[in-house]
Amino acid sequence: MKNILSNTAFFVVNKEVAKQVGLKEAVLLADLISKETYFKNNNELQDGYFYNTSDNIFKDTTLTPYQQRKCLKTLKKHNLVETKKQGIPAKLYYKVNEEQVMKLINNLMRNNFTPINKNKEIKINNTIKGISERLQEFTEKVFASKYSTELCNDFCAYWTETNPKGTKMKFEMQKTFDIGRRLARWAKNDVNWNKTKTSKIDAQLNNYEQAKKHLGL
Repeated sequence: MKNILSNTAFFVVNKEVAKQVGLKEAVLLADLISKETYFKNNNELQDGYFYNTSDNIFKDTTLTPYQQRKCLKTLKKHNLVETKKQGIPAKLYYKVNEEQVMKLINNLMRNNFTPINKNKEIKINNTIKGISERLQEFTEKVFASKYSTELCNDFCAYWTETNPKGTKMKFEMQKTFDIGRRLARWAKNDVNWNKTKTSKIDAQLNNYEQAKKHLGL
């Protein structure tokens, strides 16, 4: 899914999702997906749920508690996020409905595709298939892998870009394209990239904390 905000300096927000549920809602969803990924990678999810505070969300997204509640209401309406309270005192736990998120994204991708010639089809592997069908098959194969939703989403967004005529996608224009190998290479590059960004952010935060101590803040 999305990269955890404490480790990166930017959001990855799906524009089509933002059009569907709202920009602030898409930002909150991206942040929750980021945090879920962190807890999942550290085996700290509780029945798919993770704990987060309103203050922490505000720090990472600048969304006020009121905005968070409003956005959360919309996300729950679309069945993209679930919440529950547990513990003493009661704490709010979140769960991202990954299947529903991907269903929404896939539907938006299909609905927003408009071929130049609706009756035009091309032959792939000796089978006549429309580009929307090929897009769906490619996406399903990618998301059936072991990799995170965020990584798969970025991978699909890059490799399903169409040519100017809208007849072929980028991955179809490669001489060879093995999804498994390409995903493995993509994931390796993503890890290296995030390590670089993390080290820079950590250094900046460390300098900031040292400056505050020096000024007595």
